[in-house]
Order: sequence, then structure tokens, then C-alpha cells
Amino acid sequence: MKPIRTFTVRAVVPESLQALEELAANLRWSWHLPVKRLFERIDPALWREVGEDPIALLGDVQPSRLAELAADGSFVADAEAQRDELRRYLGEPRWYQQRDEPGPASIGYFSPEFGIAQALPQYSGGLGILAGDHLKAASDLGLPLIGVGLFYKAGYFAQAISRDGWQLESYPVLDPDGLPLTVLREGETPVEIGLDLPDGRVLKARVWQAAVGRVTLLLLDTDVPENDDDLRAVTDRLYGGGGEHRLLQELLLGVGGIRALAALARVAGTPTPEVYHMNEGHAGFLGLERIRRRLEQGIDWGTALELVRAGTVFTTHTPVPAGIDRFERDLVARYLPTVLPGIPAAQALALGTEPGDTDGTGAFNMAIMGLRLAGHANGVAKLHGQVSRRMFGDLWPGFDPDEVPITSVTNGVHGPSWIDPAMVDLAERSFGSTDTEHVPWGEHNVNGGELWSVKRAMRANLVDDARRRLAASWAEQRPGSIVPDWVLNALDPDVLTVGFARRVPTYKRLTLMLEDPERFERILTDPDRPVQFVIAGKSHPADDAGKHLIQQLVKFTEKPELRGKIVFLPDYDIGMAKVLYPGCDVWLNNPLRPLEACGTSGMKAAMNGALNLSILDGWWAEFSDGENGWAIPSADAAGDGDERDRIEAAALYDLLEHRVAPAFYDRGADGLPGEWLGMVRHTLATLSADLGADRMVAEYTERLYAPAAAQADAVAAADGGAAGELAAWKAKVRAAWPAVHVVHVESAGVAAVPYLGDTLHVGAIVDLGELSPDDVRVEVVSGRTKGGAELTDVSRQELVAAPGDEGQYRYSAEVALERAGRIGYTVRVLPRHALLTSSAELGLVAVAG
Repeated sequence: MKPIRTFTVRAVVPESLQALEELAANLRWSWHLPVKRLFERIDPALWREVGEDPIALLGDVQPSRLAELAADGSFVADAEAQRDELRRYLGEPRWYQQRDEPGPASIGYFSPEFGIAQALPQYSGGLGILAGDHLKAASDLGLPLIGVGLFYKAGYFAQAISRDGWQLESYPVLDPDGLPLTVLREGETPVEIGLDLPDGRVLKARVWQAAVGRVTLLLLDTDVPENDDDLRAVTDRLYGGGGEHRLLQELLLGVGGIRALAALARVAGTPTPEVYHMNEGHAGFLGLERIRRRLEQGIDWGTALELVRAGTVFTTHTPVPAGIDRFERDLVARYLPTVLPGIPAAQALALGTEPGDTDGTGAFNMAIMGLRLAGHANGVAKLHGQVSRRMFGDLWPGFDPDEVPITSVTNGVHGPSWIDPAMVDLAERSFGSTDTEHVPWGEHNVNGGELWSVKRAMRANLVDDARRRLAASWAEQRPGSIVPDWVLNALDPDVLTVGFARRVPTYKRLTLMLEDPERFERILTDPDRPVQFVIAGKSHPADDAGKHLIQQLVKFTEKPELRGKIVFLPDYDIGMAKVLYPGCDVWLNNPLRPLEACGTSGMKAAMNGALNLSILDGWWAEFSDGENGWAIPSADAAGDGDERDRIEAAALYDLLEHRVAPAFYDRGADGLPGEWLGMVRHTLATLSADLGADRMVAEYTERLYAPAAAQADAVAAADGGAAGELAAWKAKVRAAWPAVHVVHVESAGVAAVPYLGDTLHVGAIVDLGELSPDDVRVEVVSGRTKGGAELTDVSRQELVAAPGDEGQYRYSAEVALERAGRIGYTVRVLPRHALLTSSAELGLVAVAG
């Protein structure tokens, strides 16, 4: 008989152990090893059973055990010492407080998912894990950041595999009272956020709070009694439901999230954010809600838009248009008047209109709206930044891709969350520090035998965990049957182990390794240099193509001769990942380049001394150096997808057979693989610090948050008068721009055969129509060219204006010829204003031709 509801009853913690309650209430325990070890001491077996969840542990532990610990003076002292250390951490000045440059007093970070701990399953994959790591690093650095998301009653989904290899989804319901959450209250009354709907109803949401170290995370939850059943289900599942259901989630995240922040400011006195960060387009409606609030103050649309844009950051995570949320335009138009009263529908809908949709009948694009509402935008790796500038380049027509105002901040991972305790202990023994990201790993700094022993222990831990998961899956598929020995003895702790785990869209190519199954089988069963694979991943419930890939792989693993040499572990989550990354020797990633935005799983493996074997995509494209792993050559010029898969799979097999396996198995007189350990040391020494989320968040702070706050202050000057002036100037320039053109270009000053170091005089006559020279910047753009093709290796130099007649002005400049070879140039006109964040911001340019 199944219960209709479950809830958590916590044990009464003795007075002397109240420090445990305080420690469990702050999610810093999820990355602070001393506190995790403290909770483990309460009941090691139960700690593992509850998935290292302190709240569940305190709910399940026997009162007699708590009484025993309460009488243990040493344990009580340790608990109180950790509580005192937490209080110091929460209050002391950290990196952000010690910066010389001013920064925002508060930052709102909006994301549809947050992967912080296994105990709070509100994530599906890389986007959520990245958001969780962002919050943790912000806490460690002292960044005044507030996270905003949704609370999903059933999270993403739990994955099982049927006997025929098909993915099965289930949605266990979460009890928020048993999670590290508290309700935001005003006095004794829970705070509720409301969105007025077109059918006359109000969508209500309570606000949960989670303490992530120094960072507060707000999660909106529609499962409240005031809502009808269909509205209670709005936050039922992450990425569940159809178009209208998804739209309601994103309206709640963006609009409701801003209202939740206002409630937090009212209740707790926290500063209203000066900067708002949209982690993908899902939260794009936050910009419209902020504009609506400005309109209520009597500010016009143009001024409000400038005030909002200046302090907004947008991060895109997808390299493919199919990864962007798009809604039917009529559906959005139906919701806007009630959810966002006072917002002019035409202007709001225009923000999400895709370039080329001249009649406004196409889809409403959330990423496009996000970019138009943000004064600052970025991709999540250098290569992804290039891809994003091309993908969204139509928003800035006439500009070269490198001028599109989308920069990049390469993702990082939160080391304390992902580095195995065995690596931490090794660092402490070797260097006297637990900061594994910044100790001097290197050939002469850590004993090779000890490093090899630690890696072997982590591999053995993975083997044990995998066997347990495989046995549980077997028992679930075949109730009442005996788990066979080959399952209980799967994998070998002394065999080269390759890991592959991620979401399973087709572009990540889960089954590329099966392209030549006979050759792959020989690699797995090589008698002298065997290789074993541990694989995991979830396919979106609606993605049958991804499910077919999982099924194909699972069936391959069931071949009798391969049993235990390649395994698929169901239900990939944070708990599995924390064992899988450290336990692998090699981390495999073989997406279709350049469709991997970043791919942070390989970063986590590298921080645990694994070597990467990857296509040069995402983060690996900028960090691979030939000594920290192996690059799989990309067959970009292949005739079709099948040919490309064959070529790249063959390259993968070659590397495994001739480079990877020999480096692992060739041992010196001391019994150690010298080449392999040298690569591991090099990986730890050169990557650990650069791959850290603290580096990433510091970079966001210096390059995006602080400039956005400064820009917001600038446009808000004179009580918003600067924003109004900027809006009026933009309207004037847009109206006048059709008349702006380069009338004539002339050059002089070089001999018939110019030489390096000569000077070229460039003159141009430019018709500015109703604009003045103060409104524009005129440039000569020069670079290399072949046969009249596009300019490359471009340099730009401003031309100086002289008075002209009837709107026409003469511009000139002296251009030094600093490069040999075939050189070309042109002249162009751009809008110019002191408050523009980029010369491409308006998407206006007039080029000679």
C-alpha cells in the first residue's frame, strides 16, 4: 500500500548538540569536508544510506546514539568548533570585501535549475550544476549574490533501465520540510507571490529559502492550497509539460523572481540587486517586470529600457538554435496584459522577435529577448563565445562576428565540492594544505607511489559503487531473482578506466565508441592492456532519439564476452558523479564540434587527476596542451555525418590503443607508470587553479558585474535623466540613420609600390543627414585580404572630422602601413555615445561601397 503523502519527522537533538542543527541548516556542509566528516561520525553506515544528507541523518538516527554523542565531550567540542568556524566564515571579510575597486552591493542570479547537493535535487545537468557551483564560489569569495529559481516538487526525474535497455522515468515527490529549506516569512505569515492570469485566476507561489554558505537562494513553489490543481502543478517538474506550462514556469521565474527579491528586501532588509544575471533565457521576463516597475513610476518605455539594460548580464549556454526556448507569439501576447499590466504589448513582443521576422508572426524567442534586455552578454568558453557571436550575429547586422558584443567567460567548477577527500588528504600530507587547487603539484613535489596509490584507491571506490548500483538495477529489473556473480564482480580496480557521463542529446554522441564494435571489443578485452568503460547519462523524457542511443549502448554491454568490462549506470546524479570523476583514469568527451558549449565534467575529472580524451570543443579547446590528455582530431571536412563519425571513432580507437593504454600500462623498475604519472602531475599543476569556479566568478565580477553596476549608475545619473537622454538620442539616431552614408573615399601619400612603414592618407566625405559629428565615429578599417574577400587580422583607426556643407563632412587620417602582404581597407560610420556599452549596440553601421 502506497502513502498519499510523506513527511520528515526529525529527532529531538539534545541541547548540547544544537550546533549540529545549525550546521545542517547551511548547505556549506555540502562542500566543507570537516563538517561532512563530523556528520559521518554520528553513524557512518546511515550517513552513506541517506546520501550524505545531514537533515535526513538527524531524522533517522536513533535517539540513543544522539544521547551517547551528547555525553561525548570530544564530539560536542568538535561540533561547536565547526559551528564557530561557520559563523566566522559567514561574517568575515573575504576576497570581494578586500577588492580596491567598487562593485555592486547586491547581485540577483536567476537560473531555472540549481545543482548544489544531492540532498536538494533541483537540477537536470550542466546548466544547474554550473549554477550551483556559481553560488558556492560566490559565497567563498564573499560576493553579495542572491540566487533565484523554482522549487520543483519532483525535481527532474529518476532514471531506471528496463530489461530491454529502455530508459524509464519516475518522479518521486520531494518533501520540502525534509530539505535544507525554510519558508520566507513576514512576521509569522509566509510570503506569497502572485501572478494575475488571463482567465481571472491568480497563480500563487510561496518562497523557500536555502542558505548556500553566505548566499541566499530563493525558490518559488506553486504547490500551495490557494491554487487550483492545475496551477499547483506549474512547478511540478523541471523542464516538464508543454508550451503553456513551460511559459508559466518562465513567467514565474522572471516576474515572480523579481517580486520575491522585493519581498526579501522588505522582510530581511537585504539590498535590492544593482545587477541582474540571467543564466540562459529562461529568466528573460525579469527584464519586463523591472521595466513595468519603472513605468509605474511614470518613466517612459525608452528610459525604463535603458535603466534596465545597463545593469543586466545575460549568459548563453547553448551553441545550437534548437536549445533555445521559443513560444508561440499569440500565447505570450495573451499572458502579457495580466501578468505584466501596463507593459505595452507591441514593444514587449518586439524584444523577442527574431531577426528576419519582418511581419512579427514568428515565434517569441527567449534568448533574443534576453540579449536585447542585457547590456552585457557572454558565452561559457572561448570557442563557445565565437559560436555565439555567429549564431546571434543577425542582431547586429553589418558587423563582423568578432565585433558582436558577446564576450566569453569560461566555466569553472567548485573544487571543494568535486575533489575527492583522498586527494584532499594527499595534498595535506604532501603540502600541509587542503587547498588542492593551489598547492604546487609537480614532479618533485608529490611522491609518485603515493599519487598512484591514491588514484588506485579512488578507482576501487568507483568499482565498489558501480557494483552496488548494477546489483540494485538488476534486482529492480528482475524482482526476486538472484544477482549473478558477474554483476557483483563487474569491473576491475586495476584496469585502465574510462568514464563517460552526461546528458544524452544526439550531438554528444554517446555511442560513437560503438562505431566499429569489433575493434572496440578488442580494446576492451585486450589480454595485456585491457580498458574498461563506466558510462552514465539521462535522456530528456521526450527525446526518443537519445533513449535509443542508451538502449543501443546497454545492449552492447550485455554481450556475454563483455560483461563487467563496459557498464551503464542508471540515474546519473551528483552522488554518482562524486565517485565517478575521481575513480576514472581517463575522461572521454566526443561531441560534434563545436556543439559543446563548455563540458565541465572533464574539468571535475581533471581536478581529481584524470586525463582528458576529448574532441577539441568547449573548455578543452583552450586548455588542451598535449601533456594533460589527448585531443581527438575533428573531421570537420567530412562529406556527411556518417563519414565524420567513422573518421573520429577511428581516431579515438587509435589513441586508446597506441597512446592511452601504453602510457598507463608501461611500468618502470619501481612498478609505476612514469609517463602517466607525469601527465597526471602536469594536469593537477597546470589546470587545477584555472578550472576553479572561484576564477570564473572573479572573472564575472571584474568583467561583467562591476562594469554593469557602473553602467547602471551612469545611466541613472540625474535621477534617470541620463537614461532618458540616451533613449532620446537612440531614437534620433535610428530615425536619421537611413540618410547616413559614405559619399566618397580617397587615398594618397604612398608611392606606386608601397613599403612597410609608409603612410597612407585616407580621406572620406560622409553625409550625416540630420546627425552631427558628435553622434558618430568614422573609422578606416584595414586588414589582410585575398582576392577581394573579407578582411582578416583587422585594425581600426578613427578619422578626424573637418567642417562640411549641407550635412556633409570631410574626414581624414594618416594610416601607417605596419604589415606586409595584400592589404585592403574600407571606411565606415558608427553611432557614438558615451553611455553605449559597445559601438555595435544599436546594430547600425554605414560602410563605404
